[in-house]
Amino acid sequence: MTASLTTRARAKVNLTLAVRGRRADGYHDLESLVVFAGTGDTLTLEPGPELGLTIGGPKGQGLESDEGNLVLRAARALADELGPLQWGRFHLVKRLPVASGIGGGSADAAGALRLLARLNGLSLADSVLQRVALKVGADVPVCLESRARIMSGIGEQLGPPLRLPPLFAVLVNPGVPVATMAVFRELALPLGSARDHAPTDWAAHVMDRDGLIAALRSCTNDLQAPATRVAPVLEPLLHRLAELPGCRLARMSGSGATCLALFDDCRTSAAAAKTLARDEPGWWVKATVLR
Repeated sequence: MTASLTTRARAKVNLTLAVRGRRADGYHDLESLVVFAGTGDTLTLEPGPELGLTIGGPKGQGLESDEGNLVLRAARALADELGPLQWGRFHLVKRLPVASGIGGGSADAAGALRLLARLNGLSLADSVLQRVALKVGADVPVCLESRARIMSGIGEQLGPPLRLPPLFAVLVNPGVPVATMAVFRELALPLGSARDHAPTDWAAHVMDRDGLIAALRSCTNDLQAPATRVAPVLEPLLHRLAELPGCRLARMSGSGATCLALFDDCRTSAAAAKTLARDEPGWWVKATVLR
């Protein structure tokens, strides 16, 4: 009998996010510097003849384990491409908040594809896995390897992995889910529009933390302003993060509502997280390292 397989589904964090335009088909072209946190969900696969999913963990309450879940959708999509697979029952320990801009569902789906690839002797570089990942969701391809890189287009264009210095961060979610579609509606780009955008040469900023943070300061998350209109709680949250002792940069990740604050060392970030968790017990607060 094949032993169970386990993987971590690490949180995806958008350090930058430029909206380059909106295509005639309605999709938005993006360019984002994506990194991954040391915190995330855990996904286990117990090989067997029947596909299934159970969900637990502190953020698992109320989540559906039916065919609409991205874990099962990813497994079904891979089987549709390759034919019969070895699969089984998944168990998801959910720690990341949902609808939060840090790719929790996408990371889980990518985790399912990694486990199925391992069980079926597939390489993560296999073009079938990349194709299936994009079908499941725009953020799933970058989550497959969970390595720092530039993601562009609608998620299908991935640059080579980047060697960034570790960034000490606090991730904060105020418990307000923000729908990505609502944020893009608020952005209100017309069909077929394009925006001027000068790409950043990130390879020139990866030698040290100060250089990287300086480069990040010169960039933005173009979805931050529309997201603060959809969820007004975000503006005072970002202001509060920026005023934390030692904060070098405060920004929203993805389409929200999770925000991040960057610090010079783990002690300062841990102290900031402790303060926030004490003052706001209803928030999800996590000190972590981004790579």
